[in-house]
Amino acid sequence: MTASRVSKDPVSAGIAALVLVIEDEGGIRKFLRTGLEGQGYRCIEAGTGGEGVTQAATRSPDVILLDLGLPDLDGLAVVRRIREWSGIPIIVLTARGQESDKIGALDAGADDYVTKPFSMPELLARMRVALRHRARGESIEGTPVPLTRIEYSLLITLARHAGRVLTHEFLLREVWGPAYTTQCHYLRVYMAQLRHKLEKDPGRPRLLMTETGVGYRMSDGLP
Repeated sequence: MTASRVSKDPVSAGIAALVLVIEDEGGIRKFLRTGLEGQGYRCIEAGTGGEGVTQAATRSPDVILLDLGLPDLDGLAVVRRIREWSGIPIIVLTARGQESDKIGALDAGADDYVTKPFSMPELLARMRVALRHRARGESIEGTPVPLTRIEYSLLITLARHAGRVLTHEFLLREVWGPAYTTQCHYLRVYMAQLRHKLEKDPGRPRLLMTETGVGYRMSDGLP
């Protein structure tokens, strides 16, 4: 893996994108930090899965680069934990090259997958794609926002009952079907994705509200 200079594009909005690198090998972390900072990104690091989850929650990175082979948690577990509350783009970096590993990472909620060894230009290109997708998801009034089929179905269900609290079970049955009424993690992932696409501040939602322990409610515009 060799760092190469390519066209910079992390600061188009005036603030350099913050990248969280979750990788236990110090040499790879150094390689990534050097390459990323050389292209204008800001970089923070974590050597374990637990530390990475904490950094993701407290530092609000714009994109996460995640190794699957971590000493404390499997990388897939890290993806699932982050997806419980956040839609931050996650690009998996790993030496596992089997198709089943790639499918497992994507099914867990990763946005992309890069097999080691990789080139820095390829990684930077994939990061730019992930960041553009996230930028398109940041809702601006009057601007169309692309939604997946599940996101659209979930949003429509909430909108039809705006102002009412809809239980986890009800939403799962309506959107996914009767066989999924206990899969609450599906809701957490997709509600996080919708908030990142529709809320100006996903951490303080004003449209898609959580009713703790019960379900979700779409605001009807009333206090």
